[in-house]
Amino acid sequence: MPSLRDKLRATQGAPRRSAPSRPAASDCFVRETRFPLPEGARLADGILQLMQGDPNIPQHIAPDGFLFLDTETTGLSHGAGTVAFLVGVGVIEAGELVVRQYMMRDYDEEAFVLRRVQRDLSRCQVLVTYNGRSFDIPLLETRFIMQRMPLDTSEIPHADLLHTARRVWKLRLKRCTLSYLEELIFHEPREDDLPGAEVPQRYFDYLKRRDFSLLEDILRHNAQDIASLARLLFVLGRLHENPLSAEHLQDIYSLGRVYEKRGNLQKARMCYRAADAGSMSALSRERLADTFRRERRPEEAAAIYEKMIAGRQGGAKPYIALCKLMEHRLKAPAAAADIARRGLIYVSDLPQDERTRADFDDLTRRYARLLRKTDGC
Repeated sequence: MPSLRDKLRATQGAPRRSAPSRPAASDCFVRETRFPLPEGARLADGILQLMQGDPNIPQHIAPDGFLFLDTETTGLSHGAGTVAFLVGVGVIEAGELVVRQYMMRDYDEEAFVLRRVQRDLSRCQVLVTYNGRSFDIPLLETRFIMQRMPLDTSEIPHADLLHTARRVWKLRLKRCTLSYLEELIFHEPREDDLPGAEVPQRYFDYLKRRDFSLLEDILRHNAQDIASLARLLFVLGRLHENPLSAEHLQDIYSLGRVYEKRGNLQKARMCYRAADAGSMSALSRERLADTFRRERRPEEAAAIYEKMIAGRQGGAKPYIALCKLMEHRLKAPAAAADIARRGLIYVSDLPQDERTRADFDDLTRRYARLLRKTDGC
């Protein structure tokens, strides 16, 4: 019977078995999913340019000119070690949203993913993302550099809907993550969705175990993000085209701010008047008066400030603003002095804090100067 020493010698002399080598990658994993387009999936000419405030966005965009893009990554940094292992893109074809997902099953498939993304970007009129300007696109640009592949996104008009959504809904909703908007705006909360924070670890688990079923949740999560992104574009487009269709006064007011920022004061005033009720009244009147002031229509601005004062709205702001109008635009220093006096009485009755004291000092100096200017009359 052979001894243990004989067995060890026999083992030592036997040729070593090498692990089977993985075939060289020839492409990445590709999946295509189709979603029905939401009702009213259209954008009026110029609306996306208005939403974004970007003159590089074309006035007219064909339905197949949009490219919706979202990535799933191995981390949240832009460092060279962070990889976009899954890139999903969505295009509108024949009345449907077609989502194509490019996934690297291992790191040697990254170039194939990027090549497909490069082709899709070269064909689109407008790139649409959610926080893509700060995260997805800079990360992809880094990965293209690492793969020594050319990519220039500077000439592609880019609509990042995160900032658009915040301008419309942040006043009311406070936070504007895509999943939160699905729940509060679409009234369709996700069920059994993989949290985004768990995506990187799930991918690393797949690399260890090579169990593709681990990736199915990620693929569904990514496809849903792209479908929601497309839906969000058209919802925001309808709201900007017809702001009074918004159901909440806060949203109408916020859309007015967008129009004011874009220089369309007539439509901004329409929104502010519509939002002049309840808790939004003071803010709406303040902005409405300011638009008249900027257009050098002091009588109309003054009438609104008087309404605010009568309604005890806006603290000391309407007193100070009206005082300035009366003195400098309407050339009525005596009336301005009376407004400053009324403002001092009003502010002195308010709880004292840093803001109140600053307003009181402002009105005190203004009142004293106006008294000198009118010789105390």
